[in-house]
Amino acid sequence: MLIVITGPSGCGKSTLARRMLSEIENLEFSVSYTTREKRETESEGQDYYFVSEDKFKRMIRDDMFIEWAVVHGNYYGTSKKALEEKNTKGDLLLDIDVQGAEQVREKIEGAVFVFILPPLFPVLKKRLERRAQDSPPVIEQRLEKAKEEIEHYREFDYIVINDDLDLAAEELKSVIISQRCRKEIREKDILPILHSFIGGN
Repeated sequence: MLIVITGPSGCGKSTLARRMLSEIENLEFSVSYTTREKRETESEGQDYYFVSEDKFKRMIRDDMFIEWAVVHGNYYGTSKKALEEKNTKGDLLLDIDVQGAEQVREKIEGAVFVFILPPLFPVLKKRLERRAQDSPPVIEQRLEKAKEEIEHYREFDYIVINDDLDLAAEELKSVIISQRCRKEIREKDILPILHSFIGGN
């Protein structure tokens, strides 16, 4: 099962993704590629694969991405190969932007889409300013982009409002666990039970 989470910059989706990976068994994280500079808190191969713009464009030409987009002047993309390999090991969590989520929706049937919202616009503004990772002009650019992105919330299966981080984490966790209980997902677990009843054991 593929779980796609997205939302505007500063909504807390990366923090929530890390919580899910630490709290839910058999959940893998799909590491995206990006051309932006690595932040001090980030690790190569764990948060992103950091590559040059030339390399990223070569990967586009070679059709290596299931989705890719230009966000705030930087390229971001998800490798087809990595997605296929990790998806065979268990459930896969994908943290991408709204544009990327739209591409995944068109290409992968049965994926679960979750939109992470901040409680209010002023709260999002304060979060972006407080984390001090971007210059004021970049923050303004991210806020303007957020106004466009939240218009897409209707296209998603679930909405998680990240006002209280612990509550938001519980809601996202509940979405993933409930999706694991869908009939089509549990089919392989159900068959041995049914056979045991038919066999009279």
